Amino acid sequence: MTDGPHRKFGRFSLEPRDVGRIETRHRRIATPLPVPESIPILEKILRHEPPSMACQPPVLWHRAVGSSVEDRFGNRWIDFSSCVLVANAGHAHPKVVARIRELLDRGHLAAYVFPHEERAALVEKLAGIAPPGLGSVFLLTTGSEAVECAIKLVRAWGLRSGRDIIVSFSGGFHGRTMGSQLAGGIPPLKAWLGGEDPRFVQVPFPDGYLQEDTSFGSFERALAESHVDASRVAGILSETYLGIGPDFFPDAYARALRAWCDRHGALLALDEVQSGFGRTGKLFAFEHHGIVPDLIVCGKGISSSLPLAAVLGRPEVFALHGPGSMTSTHSASPLPVAAALGSLEAIIEGGLVERAAALGPLLERGLARIAARWPARMGAVRSRGLVGGVRLVKPGTRDPDPDTAHPVVEAAFRKGLLLFAPVGLGGGCIKVAPPLSIEEEALNEGLDALEEAFEEVLG
Repeated sequence: MTDGPHRKFGRFSLEPRDVGRIETRHRRIATPLPVPESIPILEKILRHEPPSMACQPPVLWHRAVGSSVEDRFGNRWIDFSSCVLVANAGHAHPKVVARIRELLDRGHLAAYVFPHEERAALVEKLAGIAPPGLGSVFLLTTGSEAVECAIKLVRAWGLRSGRDIIVSFSGGFHGRTMGSQLAGGIPPLKAWLGGEDPRFVQVPFPDGYLQEDTSFGSFERALAESHVDASRVAGILSETYLGIGPDFFPDAYARALRAWCDRHGALLALDEVQSGFGRTGKLFAFEHHGIVPDLIVCGKGISSSLPLAAVLGRPEVFALHGPGSMTSTHSASPLPVAAALGSLEAIIEGGLVERAAALGPLLERGLARIAARWPARMGAVRSRGLVGGVRLVKPGTRDPDPDTAHPVVEAAFRKGLLLFAPVGLGGGCIKVAPPLSIEEEALNEGLDALEEAFEEVLG
């Protein structure tokens, strides 16, 4: 932290600025930003936490309901982050709050792995919404932990026949623990590991942008170039859509990937931590491709709030681990489990999957409108359902431009819109992921504010 006129919260200025009053049904900016009274609290974070915890706009969250975030100083933002794709049902959805309150009133806050009724109800519910044949469920706390579990399951499955390699994709993000980052495909995030593990192999993701060849032949050629024989592959681990874009598999490629695993006896594990629970207009994003994986890694939107994750999969894969080999201190902790029961009720019975599908074209058109105004600065603009992204590039190149993406996020913050810009692959991508419960009017207003932010930065 520095003093004087250059104080920063990460890359965001801590110098209060009078941005003018905004008052609409969905936004209210009534103070200078950042709010002067919030700065001593933000500086405590800077003083005691690692720099990585100061990477979002300097909003002191006080209350979040639906698609709105409020501070305690009278300001309100439209949330296009969903807490990084967590609040699928919306912030503080009444069904989620009611489920949590019931356990608080009962006095049931922790259980280790002792049984409780909510745990039984949730695993039954998850098994019921999974495709047929994926009836085993293991509850954990975070997406990274669930990915680690999937890696363990794939490895155990493969080692029975001497298979020890897990194939994943360049640009993929699976978490921040050691195993999840070895499987990840963003080299700068793996520098701390001190080297690669040859049992984790990455191949290009067929995004049609950085990797122009989207044929499945590119997958097989990449394995050959890495000297990987199919007989050594225990499984393939991939985000169902690449979160950094978002980038989506071509349907034919996804089906060929499933067929390749079947042909060679490898497992297909799909990371749905970002993409699951209605985000793309399907309950699970792999449904768009007409395929079924062997393992589904879940997190984030599963509870729309408290930390919870899960791995769903084939019982014969889970059966390789006996008592004690797959437990976690807070696995199936009562409050997150209760939140997940409420979230699933809101998303599935409340029609939010269908709502994401219905609002998807509106988001797509809004991003396309912005891209059309500054075509030289747009590398790729993608969306499906209620997740989208704008990759900003340096003019005349495909080099990411984080030095433009960041000011756009900061300008949007001053206009009453909250965004986040992932740092992977050099940064430069602005992600748009509002709660699935967002009102159409609020979505349109947020897109207008985003365009104004681009106008302020790019002219």
